[in-house]
Amino acid sequence: MRVLIVKLSSMGDVISTLPAVTDATKAISGIKFDWVIEENFSEIPRWHQAVDSIVPIALRRWRKKLFCLSTSKEVRIFWQKLKAEKYDYILDVQGLLKSAVVAKIACGTSYGFDVTCAREPLAAYFYQNKFNIPRSLHAVERSRQLFAKALGYKITTDVLDYGLIKERFVGKEGKISTGKYLVFIHGASRSKKCWQEKKWIELAGLAKKEGFKVKLPWGNNEELVRANNIARGSDNVEVLSKSTLTELGAILLGANGVVALDTGLSHLSAALSVPAVSLYGPTDPNLAGTYGKNQAHLTNMENLSAEDVWSKMVTIFCT
Repeated sequence: MRVLIVKLSSMGDVISTLPAVTDATKAISGIKFDWVIEENFSEIPRWHQAVDSIVPIALRRWRKKLFCLSTSKEVRIFWQKLKAEKYDYILDVQGLLKSAVVAKIACGTSYGFDVTCAREPLAAYFYQNKFNIPRSLHAVERSRQLFAKALGYKITTDVLDYGLIKERFVGKEGKISTGKYLVFIHGASRSKKCWQEKKWIELAGLAKKEGFKVKLPWGNNEELVRANNIARGSDNVEVLSKSTLTELGAILLGANGVVALDTGLSHLSAALSVPAVSLYGPTDPNLAGTYGKNQAHLTNMENLSAEDVWSKMVTIFCT
């Protein structure tokens, strides 16, 4: 059986789909998956052994150069690759118009959320088969339910398995990082999801008192500036070099623990079962928070002190 997954973005949403892939792999012998995904996140499905082929799409980049010849050529190549395979099932796990159109283009029978629960209700009209899966469920469980209903099996275990092949996570030196350290994931897509810089500095100071080094990843210039500012406040802080998602996975795997905001890397920490405290502002963690072993959520982020966060950290990974 060959299945096409349509889950274009973002990082956290893509990672939240992986347990459903594991469920299906355990339930149906010989099942294999291809995956349509935004090019920036194409590393992620490769971490799961049941994913055969990646079909990268570049909607975010194409929109910026809509009328360029190079864009037209790339769109044509994408279309041809998508049409080249006949699928037994096409699962749109995103429920947006853009993902529904992709599912419609592909060759095979399409499945998705119905009009009452798709993120964009119009998307439901593109699917041949649709299911009502309550939006009150966590995103991971919604994906698991959609896979189970579409592919015709029952979820028989509450044990969550992201199915990541940890041997595929290697750092720049070809290995997982070692030592006594924490990772602070301080960057987020919106300012409302960010925590005050001075509080990160204070938290790094508390980590230093307990003998922990702190590693700071970054993904853009704004995050690099913030990381450097945090590092100036304490000599136990290291600003990492620019890294791929796979390299960051190796750094997370070696960490004693993680403090994270509402961002994709926090979901990677959960998928790797790294103990983590995640801080939330506008997001409801019951619907889209980190999900897995050793995960703690703190809400009302703007009112949290460094001491509040450290106290929660101690209960998870500093005892």
